[in-house]
Amino acid sequence: MTEVYSTTTAPNPKNSCFLVPSKLLDWNQFVLKAAEVLLSLVAFVLEELVSSCISCTPLYFFEFVSCTAFLFTALLLILLSTSLHQKVGISCWSKLDFVYTAGISILLLISSIVFAASNTGSNLEKVAVVFGFLALLAFLLDVGYFVKTRGFPFRTDPAPGVSNGGPAVVATHETERLNEQP
Repeated sequence: MTEVYSTTTAPNPKNSCFLVPSKLLDWNQFVLKAAEVLLSLVAFVLEELVSSCISCTPLYFFEFVSCTAFLFTALLLILLSTSLHQKVGISCWSKLDFVYTAGISILLLISSIVFAASNTGSNLEKVAVVFGFLALLAFLLDVGYFVKTRGFPFRTDPAPGVSNGGPAVVATHETERLNEQP
């Protein structure tokens, strides 16, 4: 009996709902985003377990930021790692990813510092703050990795083109006229 399919037959990638790696998300960034989701979830859950507070405003701000980081990063991860991003109608996913990740980094930095500075000093609050800073570290690593691999997404100066295998010659204006009399 002979086999119908040879060992070189590859699965059809369009049948898969999981699209990593892709042009929007490679494996390293996928792992970073998954770490962001998990660390911000743990920070949120630990903060929710705090039963008393001296000044509750920093606690509530930390709660808001960690919950937002968890929910929206999970949504972004699902959208970028599946074909759902094609159905949303957004064409600038790289810019959206960069702005969101940088924005959440800033909010996590502020909320973690404020919550660390004004809490009752319980072990639960300290651990929540540690996970807030760990989530911040994951977001900062993601921003750094993004810039390192893709560059700054809002760069306006275009890269020089290539002509016949070499760099394109940029036309400059003549400073002297050819037919001008001295």
